[in-house]
Amino acid sequence: MPSAAQQPAGVRRRPVRVLVAKPGLDGHDRGAKVVAAALRDAGMEVIYTGLHQTPEMIATAAVQEDVDVVGLSILSGAHMTLFPRIQQLLRDAGRGDVLVIGGGIIPQEDITDLESRGVARLFGPGAATTEIVAFIQQWAASRPE
Repeated sequence: MPSAAQQPAGVRRRPVRVLVAKPGLDGHDRGAKVVAAALRDAGMEVIYTGLHQTPEMIATAAVQEDVDVVGLSILSGAHMTLFPRIQQLLRDAGRGDVLVIGGGIIPQEDITDLESRGVARLFGPGAATTEIVAFIQQWAASRPE
C-alpha cells in the first residue's frame, strides 16, 4: 500500500465512518436503517446506535467511534433542539470537524435555520439514498486526511 504521501489526491486511507442515530423519542427507524444499509453498500463503515438516543449518547459514540459523519433521523419535531445540542456537544469534545447531516419531517424554514447553524444538509422524506451517499462522498473527497 502506498504511503500517505504517495497516494493520489482524493484517495482516502480508510473508509468514511458514519454514525447513524435516532435521537429523542422517535419509535420509527425504518428510514434510518435503509440509509445505513445504503451507506454500508457504498463502502462506508456505519455505526447505528438504535432508537431513543440522547444527544450526550450520540456525541459520546461519535467521539469514541472516531466518525467522520453523524447522520440524525428525526421525526418527532424536536429537531430545533436536538441538532444544535448534538453539534455543541461535538464541538465541546473537540470534534467540531464532524459533518452533521440529517433527515426526517422538518419544515423548510427550520431546514434553512439549521443549515445556517452548521448542519451540512437535511434530506426530506423520499430523498434518494443515492443522493445521500453522493453528498457524503463529495464531502469526503474534498477533505484533506
